Amino acid sequence: MDFAEFKRKIHTLCGVNLDGYKEKQLKRRIDSLMQSLAVNGYDRYLQILGEDRQQLNRFLDRITINVSEFFRNPDIFKLLEDQILPGLLREKARLKIWSAACSNGAEPYSLAILLDEQSKGQHHRIEATDLDLKILAAARQGRYDANSVKNVSADRLARFFTFDNNSYYLKEEIRKKVSFSQHDLITQPYGNDYDLILCRNVTIYFTSEIQDRMYRKFWQSLAAGGVLFIGATESILNYREIGFSKFSSWFYQKGTSGSFGSRNQ
Repeated sequence: MDFAEFKRKIHTLCGVNLDGYKEKQLKRRIDSLMQSLAVNGYDRYLQILGEDRQQLNRFLDRITINVSEFFRNPDIFKLLEDQILPGLLREKARLKIWSAACSNGAEPYSLAILLDEQSKGQHHRIEATDLDLKILAAARQGRYDANSVKNVSADRLARFFTFDNNSYYLKEEIRKKVSFSQHDLITQPYGNDYDLILCRNVTIYFTSEIQDRMYRKFWQSLAAGGVLFIGATESILNYREIGFSKFSSWFYQKGTSGSFGSRNQ
């Protein structure tokens, strides 16, 4: 069985479309998993994945790269806190937000904390999606280790978390502000009328063609003046062609002006 057939069989087995991933990186990760099991061929590995749910979950965890933490890249999140969110809130009292590929929930929960501080008592719609059902279940629990909350201030830790048995538990008042659901960014349709979309450190794993398609679909999903927030190592080279203006290296606005301004048209 060659790699192309293996990818097709995986799609049939668990519904995950691997065609959009950068092949060299993808093969490296899969080969590492196969080596750990002393498996040489894709056909045998596929058989194992079909028979062993634990190994299938391990495969999905490795492929979807579930890495996240609260306020990842603090300086960038500070820009979100000080300029982007206040600007959006000046335009709308209630925001509709999507955290795409949300992993363990640290990102949408970080946003929920900021909105709780800036618009106390206001109900915003925060949707968080990921391909991995296992990581979504963990996100709903709101339980984190010390590394996940290393960027959370002592004041916020005291206000929004409880500490027990070496774990930090997010309080229900924040957890209930975020709704989680499964979604495949490559194969499934996107929602619409979002004021803010966060998709960070995700597109780097996809081919340039898939990246372009995703950014165009994000643009379509945003409301007028809405903002796309991407990862610290990512960039949208053709943002003007798509219809974005560039507020900073990580924030792209649908249109050319907003209440927080646009630094780089």
